[in-house]
This record gives sequence, structure tokens and C-alpha cells, in this order.
Amino acid sequence: MKTSPSKKVLNLYAGVGGNRKNWTDCHVTAVENDPRIAAVYARLYPEDTVIIGDAHEYLQKNFREFDFIWSSPPCQSHSKMMKATRHNVAKYPDMSLYQQIILLKNFFKGQWVVENVVPYYTPLIAPTQRMGRHLFWSNVNFMTIEVAQPKNFIQLDNLKGKALMMDWLGIHFEETIYYGKNHSPVQILRNCVHPIIGEHIFLSSFGAPDLTSAEKQKE
Repeated sequence: MKTSPSKKVLNLYAGVGGNRKNWTDCHVTAVENDPRIAAVYARLYPEDTVIIGDAHEYLQKNFREFDFIWSSPPCQSHSKMMKATRHNVAKYPDMSLYQQIILLKNFFKGQWVVENVVPYYTPLIAPTQRMGRHLFWSNVNFMTIEVAQPKNFIQLDNLKGKALMMDWLGIHFEETIYYGKNHSPVQILRNCVHPIIGEHIFLSSFGAPDLTSAEKQKE
């Protein structure tokens, strides 16, 4: 008889599910506000429950229902690129990042991770860990691991770059999706946490981590 997954997981700002790709023995509820991206996610992970909506609001109303929560709030207003010379406008940082860290740290009883890019300013709350261009705030004790990025990672902005990034992540889809005025077909993939890192943190959340998929392949 088939048993139900043992862990109830919430994946916020799900994107195309880079962090989620290697998670097993769990039922995932994914929240994504862009219907085009949510459709790709639903096709890649057909057993997940996909909700099109406001992840920030969903977290506040439903966080107590889950064993593990991963949140990757929008990074654009925190990114070093926001302060680069090609931008002509100053913008308030999106404080939902810190609101979620405070909420989870003080009220959530399960395991949690909030992920974002290394910002152009000193983080207002010190991160737990850094891996490459990602910062993590968490109550999970996990080690830093390295996953080599494709060459000229930030400059990949065309369909050839999209194909390269999909191969790197092991996530493939035909749609070409742009964020707002961003005309890079790679941005949706560049925002992903690599599946090996997502798997490593997920396994660490429930005791000593097993070998990740990459490590198993080396044996």
C-alpha cells in the first residue's frame, strides 16, 4: 500500500523550482504569482499543489500547517545590480524579506529557510550562511557546499544561454518567459537556487544529511 509523504513543505515564490527539484518524501505546496511560471512549475512537478497568488500573504495565513518552509522573496530591489550605473532610479528595498525572517524565527515551530541574493547594502539581519551569490537565513544547521556556475553566468542573456542554464540546473521547458521589462530569457533560471544546494539544505533540515544526488553519482 502506498504511504503518504511524511513531510508537509511550503515552497514560496516557487519560480520553476530549482531548489525543489531533488526533494523527496514530501508533499509540496508551491506558491507563485505569475501564471506563466506557475504553469511551467506544475508541469515539472505534477504531484505538487500549485497556488497562483501572493506568497507573502499566504505565508502569514498558513505557516503553521507545514513542517518545512522555503521562501525566496523577490531579489531585484536588494541586488547589487539595482545600484549599478545602468539604473537611473533609486528604489526602496522590499522589506517583505525581513518581515518573513522575523515571523518564521519567532512563530514557526518547524524548519525554515529564507533565501536571497547578496545585497548592495549590509543585511539588516545577519544571514546564517552564504553560498556563492546566495544568502540564507535559517534555523537549519547546514554546511556550505560549492556548485560551479557556468562561465559568464551573469552575462547569459540569450536563448543559447537559456539552453546552457537549463542543462546546468537539469530543468527544461520550452517557454520563453520574461520578468516585466527585463528582456532576458535567462533571468527566470538565473534566479534559481541550484537543485544540489536545495537538496543539501532540505536533507540537513531533517537530521544529518544523506548524500546528495551529485555525491551519489560520484560513487
